[in-house]
Amino acid sequence: MNRDYLKNEIENIEKEIQVNKEALKKEASDEMRTLIEQEITDLEKQKKDLEMSVYDENGSCSDPAKDSDANEENEDIDPNTVMLEIRSGTGGDEAGLFARDLYRMYSRYGEKNKWKISEDFVNENEAGGIKTLIAEIKGQNVYNLLKYESGVHRVQRVPVTESAGRIHTSTATVAVLPKIKKIDIEIKPEDLKWDFFRSGGKGGQNVNKVSTAVRLTHIPTGTVVECQEERFQGRNREKALQLLHSKLYTQMQEQSVKNITDLRSSQIGSAERSEKIRTYNFPQDRITDHRINKTWHSMDKVMNGEIDNILKDTKTEMEKDNQ
Repeated sequence: MNRDYLKNEIENIEKEIQVNKEALKKEASDEMRTLIEQEITDLEKQKKDLEMSVYDENGSCSDPAKDSDANEENEDIDPNTVMLEIRSGTGGDEAGLFARDLYRMYSRYGEKNKWKISEDFVNENEAGGIKTLIAEIKGQNVYNLLKYESGVHRVQRVPVTESAGRIHTSTATVAVLPKIKKIDIEIKPEDLKWDFFRSGGKGGQNVNKVSTAVRLTHIPTGTVVECQEERFQGRNREKALQLLHSKLYTQMQEQSVKNITDLRSSQIGSAERSEKIRTYNFPQDRITDHRINKTWHSMDKVMNGEIDNILKDTKTEMEKDNQ
């Protein structure tokens, strides 16, 4: 990422800050004013971070070692298969409903592209939202299309559960994990903790009668995976182990380490993922990706799977620093 690109991004952020400040002057609703003020604060933080990068002695944010890892990654993974993991974050039932909406968005997009989607694990809340969902997606170049969706997604809207009409802010976390072609990661059996429980989803007569669902924990890193899709415990164990390999592989790539013992303890993602990557602002009909400082509209279409432009624009901007 060169200086000219960084300066251009700073200018774009300054323009968006100004747009929000003008909107703040005209907005009468206290709730909307709070949301706009938060947006301005977030943009100013992004601007400050970019300004620090401009004055980096190398004038670049790219990491050659990381770029090299990215090139090697193509040889290790199957680009046509991913595990999609969506978890509700802060916001109670509304966070679960938003997680469900995100899954519906990706599913609709997958249907249009003739992807095959199978759910491996689903845990719902009482409102019908998603606490945790893990699904396998197979389709042409699916990993390269979805890999930049990983991170914290934020929604600002009036929940269906809100009787007073107040706007709430909630989050959900998305992880897109590649299927590993060649597994060189050594996982010691003593580092694994297996838990078995009754499935709460699909599975025919076995559901809620036999403990076929699997929860697998990698003790050194705290990484947890779950699987309940298959009717037999042995198959769920196999899928859970495969998913664990994918998660650990992804963490190793993110942290630029070559050995599993060098992995820092982590949950669903790295510190990078703890930062929100995108905001879905329903009152303003606006979707903003904070990594590339770009905004789209037509919320209804986006939530119904029309995300081609979002995926394309995000991929283009995120990979500019590799050109």
